[in-house]
Amino acid sequence: MANCAFLGLGVMGGPMAGWLATKGHSVKVWNRTHVKAEAWANKYNGIACGSPLEAIADADFIMMCLGDDPDVDAVFEQIEAGLKPGMIVIDHTTTSADLAKRIAKKCSSNAAHFIDGPVSGGEAGAVNGKLTVMAGADQDVFEKAVPVMEAYAATITRIGEIGTGQLAKSVNQICIAGVLQGLSEGLHFAMKHDLDTDQVLKAVSGGSAQSWQMENRGKTMVEGEYEFGFAVDWLRKDLRIALDAARQSGASLPVTAMIDQFYADVQKKGGGRWDTSSLLTRLNTDSDIKKG
Repeated sequence: MANCAFLGLGVMGGPMAGWLATKGHSVKVWNRTHVKAEAWANKYNGIACGSPLEAIADADFIMMCLGDDPDVDAVFEQIEAGLKPGMIVIDHTTTSADLAKRIAKKCSSNAAHFIDGPVSGGEAGAVNGKLTVMAGADQDVFEKAVPVMEAYAATITRIGEIGTGQLAKSVNQICIAGVLQGLSEGLHFAMKHDLDTDQVLKAVSGGSAQSWQMENRGKTMVEGEYEFGFAVDWLRKDLRIALDAARQSGASLPVTAMIDQFYADVQKKGGGRWDTSSLLTRLNTDSDIKKG
Protein backbone atom coordinates (compact mmCIF):
# COMPACT_ATOMS: atom_id res chain seq x y z
CA MET A 1 0.00 0.00 0.00
CA ALA A 2 1.17 3.53 -0.77
CA ASN A 3 1.21 6.87 1.02
CA CYS A 4 -0.90 9.19 -1.12
CA ALA A 5 -1.74 12.87 -1.13
CA PHE A 6 -4.85 13.96 -2.99
CA LEU A 7 -5.21 17.66 -3.82
CA GLY A 8 -8.69 18.74 -4.90
CA LEU A 9 -11.89 17.08 -3.68
CA GLY A 10 -14.48 18.16 -6.22
CA VAL A 11 -17.10 15.92 -7.83
CA MET A 12 -14.31 13.82 -9.35
CA GLY A 13 -11.49 14.14 -6.83
CA GLY A 14 -13.53 13.37 -3.74
CA PRO A 15 -14.67 9.93 -4.89
CA MET A 16 -11.27 9.14 -6.42
CA ALA A 17 -9.52 9.87 -3.13
CA GLY A 18 -12.21 7.83 -1.42
CA TRP A 19 -11.38 4.79 -3.50
CA LEU A 20 -7.71 5.11 -2.59
CA ALA A 21 -8.63 4.98 1.08
CA THR A 22 -11.15 2.19 0.55
CA LYS A 23 -8.49 0.08 -1.18
CA GLY A 24 -6.18 0.43 1.81
CA HIS A 25 -3.85 3.25 0.83
CA SER A 26 -2.92 5.90 3.39
CA VAL A 27 -4.44 9.16 2.14
CA LYS A 28 -3.92 12.78 3.15
CA VAL A 29 -6.16 15.29 1.42
CA TRP A 30 -6.28 19.01 0.81
CA ASN A 31 -9.07 21.11 -0.64
CA ARG A 32 -9.36 24.84 -1.11
CA THR A 33 -12.52 24.72 1.04
CA HIS A 34 -11.14 23.05 4.16
CA VAL A 35 -14.52 21.99 5.51
CA LYS A 36 -14.86 19.67 2.50
CA ALA A 37 -11.51 18.08 3.31
CA GLU A 38 -12.59 17.55 6.92
CA ALA A 39 -15.86 15.95 5.81
CA TRP A 40 -13.94 13.64 3.48
CA ALA A 41 -11.50 12.68 6.25
CA ASN A 42 -14.36 11.84 8.61
CA LYS A 43 -16.03 9.68 5.98
CA TYR A 44 -12.94 7.78 4.86
CA ASN A 45 -10.78 7.81 7.99
CA GLY A 46 -8.14 9.89 6.25
CA ILE A 47 -6.26 13.05 7.20
CA ALA A 48 -7.35 16.55 6.19
CA CYS A 49 -4.44 18.95 5.80
CA GLY A 50 -4.39 22.72 5.97
CA SER A 51 -2.10 23.19 2.96
CA PRO A 52 -0.98 21.25 -0.11
CA LEU A 53 2.59 21.26 1.21
CA GLU A 54 1.47 19.62 4.46
CA ALA A 55 -0.46 16.98 2.53
CA ILE A 56 2.51 15.81 0.44
CA ALA A 57 5.03 15.62 3.29
CA ASP A 58 5.38 11.81 3.36
CA ALA A 59 3.70 10.93 0.07
CA ASP A 60 4.85 8.39 -2.47
CA PHE A 61 2.16 9.54 -4.89
CA ILE A 62 0.66 13.02 -5.22
CA MET A 63 -2.62 13.25 -7.15
CA MET A 64 -4.08 16.57 -8.30
CA CYS A 65 -7.63 16.94 -9.59
CA LEU A 66 -8.28 20.65 -9.95
CA GLY A 67 -10.01 23.03 -12.34
CA ASP A 68 -7.83 24.57 -15.06
CA ASP A 69 -4.22 25.41 -15.92
CA PRO A 70 -3.99 28.37 -13.49
CA ASP A 71 -5.32 26.22 -10.62
CA VAL A 72 -2.74 23.51 -11.25
CA ASP A 73 0.02 26.10 -11.57
CA ALA A 74 -0.95 27.71 -8.26
CA VAL A 75 -1.15 24.44 -6.32
CA PHE A 76 2.04 23.07 -7.82
CA GLU A 77 3.90 26.21 -6.77
CA GLN A 78 2.87 25.42 -3.19
CA ILE A 79 4.16 21.84 -3.28
CA GLU A 80 7.29 22.24 -5.41
CA ALA A 81 9.55 23.00 -2.44
CA GLY A 82 8.36 19.79 -0.75
CA LEU A 83 9.07 17.40 -3.61
CA LYS A 84 11.52 14.63 -2.81
CA PRO A 85 13.41 12.16 -4.99
CA GLY A 86 11.20 9.35 -6.22
CA MET A 87 7.87 11.04 -5.58
CA ILE A 88 5.38 10.64 -8.43
CA VAL A 89 3.03 13.54 -9.17
CA ILE A 90 -0.07 12.55 -11.15
CA ASP A 91 -2.21 15.36 -12.52
CA HIS A 92 -5.73 14.13 -13.23
CA THR A 93 -6.90 17.63 -14.16
CA THR A 94 -7.68 18.26 -17.82
CA THR A 95 -5.10 20.88 -18.77
CA SER A 96 -2.94 21.90 -21.70
CA ALA A 97 -0.12 19.64 -22.82
CA ASP A 98 2.21 22.64 -22.51
CA LEU A 99 1.49 22.90 -18.79
CA ALA A 100 2.13 19.19 -18.34
CA LYS A 101 5.55 19.53 -19.95
CA ARG A 102 6.47 22.54 -17.81
CA ILE A 103 5.51 20.81 -14.57
CA ALA A 104 7.30 17.63 -15.61
CA LYS A 105 10.54 19.60 -15.98
CA LYS A 106 10.11 21.14 -12.53
CA CYS A 107 9.49 17.70 -11.03
CA SER A 108 12.58 16.34 -12.75
CA SER A 109 14.74 19.11 -11.30
CA ASN A 110 13.76 17.76 -7.86
CA ALA A 111 14.38 14.13 -8.89
CA ALA A 112 10.62 13.55 -8.75
CA HIS A 113 8.46 12.23 -11.57
CA PHE A 114 5.33 13.43 -13.33
CA ILE A 115 2.37 11.85 -15.12
CA ASP A 116 -0.29 13.79 -16.97
CA GLY A 117 -3.29 11.56 -16.45
CA PRO A 118 -6.60 13.23 -17.35
CA VAL A 119 -9.64 11.06 -16.73
CA SER A 120 -12.87 10.28 -18.53
CA GLY A 121 -16.04 8.72 -17.20
CA GLY A 122 -17.64 11.64 -15.44
CA GLU A 123 -18.97 11.78 -11.91
CA ALA A 124 -20.53 8.32 -12.21
CA GLY A 125 -17.21 6.84 -13.23
CA ALA A 126 -15.50 8.46 -10.26
CA VAL A 127 -18.17 7.32 -7.79
CA ASN A 128 -18.06 3.77 -9.12
CA GLY A 129 -14.26 3.61 -9.38
CA LYS A 130 -14.48 2.93 -13.12
CA LEU A 131 -12.69 5.87 -14.66
CA THR A 132 -10.52 5.83 -17.77
CA VAL A 133 -7.06 7.35 -17.43
CA MET A 134 -5.12 8.61 -20.46
CA ALA A 135 -1.50 8.96 -19.38
CA GLY A 136 1.59 10.71 -20.62
CA ALA A 137 4.63 9.41 -18.77
CA ASP A 138 7.92 7.56 -18.92
CA GLN A 139 7.19 3.85 -19.15
CA ASP A 140 8.85 2.89 -15.86
CA VAL A 141 7.09 5.67 -13.95
CA PHE A 142 3.77 4.67 -15.48
CA GLU A 143 4.23 1.05 -14.43
CA LYS A 144 4.88 2.10 -10.82
CA ALA A 145 1.73 4.22 -10.75
CA VAL A 146 -0.72 1.79 -12.38
CA PRO A 147 -1.37 -0.36 -9.27
CA VAL A 148 -2.28 2.77 -7.30
CA MET A 149 -4.48 4.30 -10.02
CA GLU A 150 -6.33 1.00 -10.28
CA ALA A 151 -8.07 1.96 -7.04
CA TYR A 152 -10.31 4.35 -8.99
CA ALA A 153 -9.80 3.50 -12.67
CA ALA A 154 -10.93 0.54 -14.74
CA THR A 155 -8.91 1.44 -17.85
CA ILE A 156 -5.42 2.97 -17.67
CA THR A 157 -3.59 3.55 -20.93
CA ARG A 158 -0.19 5.05 -21.53
CA ILE A 159 -0.49 7.14 -24.70
CA GLY A 160 3.17 8.18 -24.86
CA GLU A 161 5.52 10.72 -23.35
CA ILE A 162 4.59 13.70 -21.17
CA GLY A 163 1.73 15.75 -22.63
CA THR A 164 0.22 13.00 -24.75
CA GLY A 165 -2.32 12.11 -22.08
CA GLN A 166 -3.73 15.62 -22.27
CA LEU A 167 -3.82 15.53 -26.05
CA ALA A 168 -5.68 12.22 -25.93
CA LYS A 169 -8.21 13.77 -23.56
CA SER A 170 -8.80 16.47 -26.17
CA VAL A 171 -9.56 13.71 -28.68
CA ASN A 172 -12.10 12.34 -26.21
CA GLN A 173 -13.83 15.69 -25.74
CA ILE A 174 -13.85 16.48 -29.47
CA CYS A 175 -15.63 13.16 -30.09
CA ILE A 176 -18.12 13.67 -27.27
CA ALA A 177 -19.10 17.12 -28.51
CA GLY A 178 -19.78 15.81 -32.01
CA VAL A 179 -21.80 12.84 -30.77
CA LEU A 180 -23.96 15.04 -28.53
CA GLN A 181 -24.70 17.52 -31.28
CA GLY A 182 -25.74 14.70 -33.61
CA LEU A 183 -27.90 13.13 -30.90
CA SER A 184 -29.50 16.51 -30.13
CA GLU A 185 -30.38 17.10 -33.76
CA GLY A 186 -31.73 13.57 -34.17
CA LEU A 187 -33.97 13.84 -31.12
CA HIS A 188 -35.11 17.32 -32.13
CA PHE A 189 -36.07 15.95 -35.56
CA ALA A 190 -37.97 13.04 -33.97
CA MET A 191 -39.85 15.34 -31.60
CA LYS A 192 -40.81 17.79 -34.35
CA HIS A 193 -42.30 14.88 -36.29
CA ASP A 194 -44.23 13.66 -33.22
CA LEU A 195 -42.47 10.31 -33.20
CA ASP A 196 -42.58 8.08 -30.14
CA THR A 197 -39.11 8.89 -28.86
CA ASP A 198 -38.96 5.81 -26.62
CA GLN A 199 -39.49 3.62 -29.66
CA VAL A 200 -37.08 5.65 -31.78
CA LEU A 201 -34.34 5.36 -29.18
CA LYS A 202 -35.02 1.63 -28.84
CA ALA A 203 -34.76 1.17 -32.59
CA VAL A 204 -31.71 3.29 -33.41
CA SER A 205 -29.71 2.30 -30.33
CA GLY A 206 -29.62 -1.23 -31.68
CA GLY A 207 -27.80 -0.12 -34.81
CA SER A 208 -24.74 1.83 -35.84
CA ALA A 209 -26.06 5.08 -34.30
CA GLN A 210 -25.68 3.59 -30.83
CA SER A 211 -23.54 5.49 -28.33
CA TRP A 212 -23.03 5.82 -24.59
CA GLN A 213 -24.67 9.22 -24.77
CA MET A 214 -27.75 7.78 -26.47
CA GLU A 215 -28.05 4.93 -23.99
CA ASN A 216 -27.56 7.09 -20.90
CA ARG A 217 -28.84 10.54 -21.88
CA GLY A 218 -31.34 10.07 -24.71
CA LYS A 219 -34.41 9.66 -22.50
CA THR A 220 -33.46 12.43 -20.07
CA MET A 221 -32.78 14.80 -22.97
CA VAL A 222 -36.29 14.20 -24.28
CA GLU A 223 -37.67 14.90 -20.81
CA GLY A 224 -35.70 18.12 -20.46
CA GLU A 225 -33.55 16.90 -17.57
CA TYR A 226 -29.96 18.12 -17.50
CA GLU A 227 -28.62 17.49 -14.00
CA PHE A 228 -26.35 14.55 -14.70
CA GLY A 229 -22.74 15.29 -13.98
CA PHE A 230 -20.24 16.85 -16.38
CA ALA A 231 -21.21 20.48 -16.85
CA VAL A 232 -21.22 22.70 -19.91
CA ASP A 233 -18.79 25.10 -18.21
CA TRP A 234 -16.27 22.29 -17.82
CA LEU A 235 -16.60 21.00 -21.36
CA ARG A 236 -16.13 24.50 -22.76
CA LYS A 237 -12.88 24.72 -20.81
CA ASP A 238 -11.79 21.41 -22.30
CA LEU A 239 -12.80 22.45 -25.82
CA ARG A 240 -10.85 25.69 -25.41
CA ILE A 241 -7.77 23.61 -24.62
CA ALA A 242 -8.41 21.37 -27.64
CA LEU A 243 -8.94 24.30 -30.01
CA ASP A 244 -5.81 26.04 -28.73
CA ALA A 245 -3.78 22.88 -29.34
CA ALA A 246 -5.34 22.55 -32.81
CA ARG A 247 -4.25 26.06 -33.71
CA GLN A 248 -0.70 25.28 -32.61
CA SER A 249 -0.51 22.10 -34.69
CA GLY A 250 -2.55 23.24 -37.69
CA ALA A 251 -5.26 20.65 -37.07
CA SER A 252 -8.65 21.54 -38.55
CA LEU A 253 -11.61 21.27 -36.15
CA PRO A 254 -14.46 23.13 -37.86
CA VAL A 255 -17.29 21.12 -36.28
CA THR A 256 -15.76 21.31 -32.81
CA ALA A 257 -15.37 25.08 -33.10
CA MET A 258 -19.01 25.40 -34.13
CA ILE A 259 -20.28 23.19 -31.29
CA ASP A 260 -18.17 25.15 -28.82
CA GLN A 261 -20.18 28.22 -29.81
CA PHE A 262 -23.40 26.24 -29.46
CA TYR A 263 -22.37 25.52 -25.87
CA ALA A 264 -21.76 29.24 -25.44
CA ASP A 265 -25.42 29.70 -26.40
CA VAL A 266 -26.41 27.23 -23.68
CA GLN A 267 -24.37 29.21 -21.15
CA LYS A 268 -26.21 32.38 -22.20
CA LYS A 269 -29.48 30.57 -21.43
CA GLY A 270 -28.24 30.04 -17.87
CA GLY A 271 -27.15 26.47 -18.51
CA GLY A 272 -23.49 26.61 -17.55
CA ARG A 273 -24.04 23.96 -14.87
CA TRP A 274 -26.39 21.82 -16.93
CA ASP A 275 -24.83 18.61 -18.15
CA THR A 276 -23.43 18.48 -21.66
CA SER A 277 -26.49 16.81 -23.17
CA SER A 278 -28.23 20.20 -22.82
CA LEU A 279 -27.25 21.05 -26.41
CA LEU A 280 -30.82 20.03 -27.21
CA THR A 281 -32.09 23.17 -25.43
CA ARG A 282 -30.80 25.28 -28.32
CA LEU A 283 -33.17 23.47 -30.68
CA ASN A 284 -36.26 22.69 -28.63
CA THR A 285 -38.89 24.98 -27.23
CA ASP A 286 -40.61 24.22 -23.91
CA SER A 287 -43.54 22.73 -25.82
CA ASP A 288 -41.24 20.08 -27.29
CA ILE A 289 -40.29 18.65 -23.90
CA LYS A 290 -41.89 15.33 -23.05
CA LYS A 291 -43.09 15.08 -19.46
CA GLY A 292 -44.26 12.01 -17.58
